[in-house]
Amino acid sequence: MALTVIVTRDVADRYRGFLASVMLEVAPTVYISPRMDAGVRKRAWKVLSDWHNSEPRGSLVMIWRDVNETGGVGIATLGAPSRELVDVDGLWLTRRWL
Repeated sequence: MALTVIVTRDVADRYRGFLASVMLEVAPTVYISPRMDAGVRKRAWKVLSDWHNSEPRGSLVMIWRDVNETGGVGIATLGAPSRELVDVDGLWLTRRWL
C-alpha cells in the first residue's frame, strides 16, 4: 500500500463527492490516501474513467508509488494534455501528449 494523490481540474461536482468518500481532500481538488492498495486505486480510477468518457470535461491526474515505473512513480491522466515520465540518460522528464 502506498500514498495515492489525485488532482482534479474543472470536473463535474460528482467527482468531488466520490473522491471525498474514498480519500482525504487536503486542499481544493487535491485528494490523498496514505495507504490505498492497488485494487481500490484501480476501481476508483475505473469509476473516474467511465465518468470522464461519458462527459469529457476537465482533467484528472493520479500519482502513486510504483517501483516498476520510471522514477518509482506511476502516473495516470484523464483529459488533456496527457503526461508520462520518461528516463533520458538518467534524467526524469515529463512528456506531454497534445
